[in-house]
Amino acid sequence: MKIIDSSPKKDGFRMPGEFEPHAGCWMIWPERPDNWRLGAKPAQDAFVEVAKAISQFEPVTMCVSARQYDNALHLLSPDIRVVEMSNDDSWVRDCGPTFVINDKGVVRGVDWEFNAWGGLVDGLYFPWDQDDKVARKICGIEHKDVYRTPGFILEGGSIHSDGEGTIFTTEECLLSEGRNPHLSKAEIEDMLKEYLGAGKVIWLKRGIYNDETNGHVDNIMCVVKPGVIMLAWTEDKNDPQYDICVESLKILENETDFKGRKLEVVKLMLPKPVLITEEESGGVDSIEGTLPRMEGDRLSASYVNFYIANGGIVFPLLGDPNDTLAEDALKQAFPDRKIVGVPAREILLGGGNIHCITQQQPK
Repeated sequence: MKIIDSSPKKDGFRMPGEFEPHAGCWMIWPERPDNWRLGAKPAQDAFVEVAKAISQFEPVTMCVSARQYDNALHLLSPDIRVVEMSNDDSWVRDCGPTFVINDKGVVRGVDWEFNAWGGLVDGLYFPWDQDDKVARKICGIEHKDVYRTPGFILEGGSIHSDGEGTIFTTEECLLSEGRNPHLSKAEIEDMLKEYLGAGKVIWLKRGIYNDETNGHVDNIMCVVKPGVIMLAWTEDKNDPQYDICVESLKILENETDFKGRKLEVVKLMLPKPVLITEEESGGVDSIEGTLPRMEGDRLSASYVNFYIANGGIVFPLLGDPNDTLAEDALKQAFPDRKIVGVPAREILLGGGNIHCITQQQPK
């Protein structure tokens, strides 16, 4: 692996859409007792189920600390590759590499600088130095050359690509004080185009209500295929999420993508608000420097936070009547893929969902 002193755009690379073929999927094993309740045991069970669901479609690699290596090996099925890797927490979508490809099928990684969603301004834990090395380590294991972005903070969950020159993101996240306050919106857009091989950036204003990542785009929308967007939606006008959904719909319906297509928007209903229980809050260790989990806090629950695998969709089940509606909507949007639901409340309690704990490596 070498660090390339250039940019993907200059070298003819682009970020593919998640719906394009994968070589496999990466995950990181959860263990932080100040983020995952009851010593992360319930979360580990949920991660096992997500890995199992994805592994029926494509190879899965689980990165695990030395402390948890034997435990993860024992709990995961033998077809999951387990590699030892230091880490600070288990959000590989955000600290792992964003892979880019060229027309010859060469794959490289983009290693964004990572600061735990806001650094010392409003980051979610400290320190984050081990997470900032995860992208390079993954690329090293896979013998993929890498582009580093020193001085530019980004997480993989804050961007979506249609694979054909269009990137989607949110102002709430990328323009937040804890990311790149030294750069203007135009300069941030130029960085996205340069490092993702893109020609256009479409900005939503905000993400899901109360999302502690400052409104990651992957929790409110995703790209089904070029020209078709799936958007989280609620009909409840009293919910603070409602105005965000309406605003996002208006932006998307009035936009064209890089190829000049009008965007078709498919709505995916949200579950009713999910709140942390007293028992769930009490199971998390309280440590200075980590965002506390308080009883009654609203979690940023969204069915859009699913993973597109080769021939499959793995989506979160949240114990809500809309679980069934979400499954039906996904079957309609992805008729050629098998739809698999996995109970995901324990992942949500940690601050994200299935898309946040996975990172695809393109073929």
